[in-house]
Amino acid sequence: MPDGVGAILLLLLAGPLVAQDDGAPHLAGYPRTSAVQDEGAPPALAAHALAGTLVAQDEGPPTLAAHPLTSPVRVDGHLTEAAWASADSVDGLVEVEPEEGGRPAGRTVVRVLANPSELVIGIRADDPDPAGIVSYAIARDARLDNEDHIRLVLDTFLDGRSGYVFAVNPKGARYDALVANQGEGENADWDGIWEAAAARTADGWSAEIRIPVRSLAFGAGLDTWGFNVERRVQRLLETSRWASPSRDYRVTQTSRAGRLTGLPRFSLGVGVSVTPSVVGGLDRPDPGTDTDLTGDGSLDVTQRIGGNVLASLTVNTDFAETEVDTRQTNLTRFPVFFPEKRAFFLEGADIFDFGLGLGGGRRTEFLPFFSRRIGLLEGEEVPLRVGGKVNGRLGQTSFGALAVRTGEVTGLTPGADVGVVRVRQNVLRESHVGVLGTFGDPTGAGDAWTAGADFTYQTSGFLGDRNFLAGVWALAAGTQGRAGDGTAVGFKVDYPNDLWDIAVTYRRVGDAFQPALGFVPRPGVHAAFVGINYTPRPDWPWLRQAVHQLRLDGVADLDGEWESYSVFTAPINWRLESGDRAELNWVPEGERLTEPFEVADGVVLPAGEYHFTRWRLEWQFASKRRLSGQATWWFGSFYTGTLDQIQLRADWNPGPILTLGVDAERNIGRLPEGDFTVDLVGVRGQLNLSPDLLVASLVQYDNESASLGSNTRLRWTFHPAGDLFVVYNHNVRDTLDRWAFESNQLLVKLRYTWRY
Repeated sequence: MPDGVGAILLLLLAGPLVAQDDGAPHLAGYPRTSAVQDEGAPPALAAHALAGTLVAQDEGPPTLAAHPLTSPVRVDGHLTEAAWASADSVDGLVEVEPEEGGRPAGRTVVRVLANPSELVIGIRADDPDPAGIVSYAIARDARLDNEDHIRLVLDTFLDGRSGYVFAVNPKGARYDALVANQGEGENADWDGIWEAAAARTADGWSAEIRIPVRSLAFGAGLDTWGFNVERRVQRLLETSRWASPSRDYRVTQTSRAGRLTGLPRFSLGVGVSVTPSVVGGLDRPDPGTDTDLTGDGSLDVTQRIGGNVLASLTVNTDFAETEVDTRQTNLTRFPVFFPEKRAFFLEGADIFDFGLGLGGGRRTEFLPFFSRRIGLLEGEEVPLRVGGKVNGRLGQTSFGALAVRTGEVTGLTPGADVGVVRVRQNVLRESHVGVLGTFGDPTGAGDAWTAGADFTYQTSGFLGDRNFLAGVWALAAGTQGRAGDGTAVGFKVDYPNDLWDIAVTYRRVGDAFQPALGFVPRPGVHAAFVGINYTPRPDWPWLRQAVHQLRLDGVADLDGEWESYSVFTAPINWRLESGDRAELNWVPEGERLTEPFEVADGVVLPAGEYHFTRWRLEWQFASKRRLSGQATWWFGSFYTGTLDQIQLRADWNPGPILTLGVDAERNIGRLPEGDFTVDLVGVRGQLNLSPDLLVASLVQYDNESASLGSNTRLRWTFHPAGDLFVVYNHNVRDTLDRWAFESNQLLVKLRYTWRY
């Protein structure tokens, strides 16, 4: 057994153990100038089945036949066209929460119409108490988890590993995403061209969704896709599902989806999409300069090749419409992770995922390919002169390749050619094996490359009907002039189910493993993680579920000397029937500093070993209310002293067109080396004039940078293929007890997509 592994095991079994929620306060993000399978023959589902009839799941996946679309459908939310009355229907949703296998409170009917160019989906969502429907959001891409909505999943390759997510709420707010992380998550930053509308009815609500097939990649020649439907009734905390209505499965696990049959042979026409954009505005980057008039254009062209392959070209790429990052407080020694939000890099992003458990998320600590390294360097925007990408699937093989030429930024980079290639082969029923390679260094300094392979075994039939995953991966990276160990290996074993969710992860990272296009904040370590969640549902009238958690983290250097440990426990994490949640955590932690660490401005901790214990109290208010939020208090010892972290979040929905939110955090450190207070405040406001017209503003302040910044965005989707963006950024700084101008910028961007 390697020394590092042994050291970690001792850490995890011996005494106060590891944590990772803290370094010097750090602000990062986009620069201010960016607005930056088959299980056998399935039984047919009878049309117009009796309301509430439960769908059998033990004879194969349920099936819905798409009805031919022969006349136009006006997408207005009212199912008045004659085609809806004659179409086959799904109305056998089964309750998953709160009673697995129970009958939902209201009937849900879903029908699908299809012609060679589009799918049109009709939804009828009955509710015994229409006045109690919880629906606030109107904006595109609003998170709908905490309000009533219908979620649809399409597995367009029928491979049980990938898919698209489309959701709509009673106000017509649209949400879309890519299935990610082997079906355990969603990449919500992906945007497709589609439309939806909803209407309130005397019995509940209804909706219509139109999805052009040109917005999707799909398997050539297939007349059947994977399909699933899930409905949320928020005031009842009720979730119901069509296929595989089990708490152990997620609706995004497309291996457990039903079947949408009778699809026509889709026609893509020429398959070309051309999206020119023009952007112009006024820019004053600092107080010592005059306001400049700016203007530029960009071009994106895509070519569908047989429906299952997409080739893309981008020229002089502009990301003016991209949302700014939310500032984060960082009291650790390591950089924080910010997700990719730029549309060019998000198309087909699921294909580039590598290694089980290494995907983007809150605990992301290792990515061999991280697209944000392209076009963003040391907090500055780097121009993308030209880029090309191809991604798709041929048979059981998924592939993607990306190459970009970046421009020169004086003092930062002379420009560089960078790229990535990914190939993944489906094996067995739900598993895959793949390879990944990257080339180029965004700084333009020397040759750089990364290469690796991964294998993930996945099944949703473990012990009959449970999820189980096991994955291994290995990588090597090199950069001209860098000596040392440039390899990394790891594995993960995961049992992600409802009652028990158990995971074990290990990785060994060489001291010289620093992929130029990756995110590896901590090289030269052995790192292990064990997570155990036990989540029973006691038969108590006030308690929906108890979540008992144990997370062990251990990090040692390559010589076996421990560096960090933490033990995260949740003796109380109660999800109440009211929708509220209460949590208590006890977290022993340790850090071994090999060099001085500036935890806050002017507060430097000397090298040495530190052991301390953190506590957390948290209360989350049910989101079904117009005013909801969360209050968190971390307290206890911290290195040589104490640290109190107070976090407050509030969301207010005062009316149908306005939503407001506040996020506030105060960190109060009292150490012999010095005291510090770190404040961070964000205020969010959104004016939702319609699902296609909104104005959103984010104002952020932190006392570490002493800057107050605002980002205000107007987005008008005047056509499903056309958008107008108006973005205004304004920054001021607290200098000598007065607010001084720092920068401002006004951008107007117009884009439209022509499809041939």
